[in-house]
Amino acid sequence: MKITALETLRTEEFSNVLWVRVHTDAGTIGLGETFYGAGAVEAHVHDTLAPRLLGQDPLRIEALNRVMVDLPMAQASTGVEYRAASAIDIALWDLFGKVCGQPVHQMLGGLTCDRLRVYNTCAGYGYVRGHNIRPVDTWNIGSSGGPHEDLAAFMGDAGALAENLLESGIAAMKIWPFDPPAQENRGLFITAAQMKTALEPFEKIRKRVGDRMEIMVEFHALWNLPTAKRIAQALEPYAPTWFEDPIRMTSPQALAEYTASTDVWVCASETLGSRFPYKDMLERDALSVCMVDLCWTGGLTEGRKIASLADTYHRPFAPHDCTGPVGFAASVHTSFSQPNTLIQESVRAFYTGWYKELVTVVPKIEDGHVLPMEGPGLGTDLLPAVYDRADLTVRTSELRA
Repeated sequence: MKITALETLRTEEFSNVLWVRVHTDAGTIGLGETFYGAGAVEAHVHDTLAPRLLGQDPLRIEALNRVMVDLPMAQASTGVEYRAASAIDIALWDLFGKVCGQPVHQMLGGLTCDRLRVYNTCAGYGYVRGHNIRPVDTWNIGSSGGPHEDLAAFMGDAGALAENLLESGIAAMKIWPFDPPAQENRGLFITAAQMKTALEPFEKIRKRVGDRMEIMVEFHALWNLPTAKRIAQALEPYAPTWFEDPIRMTSPQALAEYTASTDVWVCASETLGSRFPYKDMLERDALSVCMVDLCWTGGLTEGRKIASLADTYHRPFAPHDCTGPVGFAASVHTSFSQPNTLIQESVRAFYTGWYKELVTVVPKIEDGHVLPMEGPGLGTDLLPAVYDRADLTVRTSELRA
């Protein structure tokens, strides 16, 4: 079998999402996805990777992964090169499963459990939608399109939102009320009044539902170390489950200092890239939970290595997902195949909303748990309507005879 074409697809409406389809001479097609900077990733796929991949055996996934990331400009990052490699790698695993007639989680070693807990990242329908690529508290807030506008909900009445989530069986939620002062003060300091306002959602959650709800706190790497430590101390009475990206993930020493200053778990982070930065963090006891985005870190090939590395250090694995529908499916397959998966991120405004505009199957979530996906490969594909969109851009690199 040979790779005969690499095809990329992106739309104006969902401008952060890039899909890659790997075509073969056997007629089997694998589907992958990445997120952010879709145009730049598209260029790297066609200008740099296509000449290296066309004509190759698509089932040699490990070797092809190395070909894609063993470049001078691709060194353990989450940049364009790794995002492109991630999309293609996911497509290769999808193709592998289709060739073998098995779900991707089976190809990765099989199920380690029958269902997995999810937490709800409290984003809204318009979050990460459009050209904006900086996650801030007000990202498209107000562009509501349904009953799960959870971004506005946690900023308004987080207690009521927590109760609503519990009613649907979801017992863990992630919020980021410290983003507004971080943006206002460039992450350098927080005033007493700003601290009080940012703590209000935690007060409301605990007052409304007590300890029945787990709370993950997202900081988007916006704070300096002294202020991040101060915020951590203020949050500890509310017993959060973890602190995610309190500072930029660029210094194992600084993150280790932060981790040593709090009893709350530290989650790091989809921004780290390949397994090598995770190794540096783990060796310094700088993190408690390994979070990975398969669309950024090198795909399933690298993601499962990070999960195994985390397991070697007796740390849980918790895949990231606040991006696109194919990445979510890939994440669910990987989560089920890894014995140290703690919990799967999900966004109900996405999987009940715009994901259904794009793909045939969305992972099924019941009573606060995600279920294994069925069917060969990833078990989902782009809807026919995607190919008919007026705002669709398609680019193809083909093997020449």
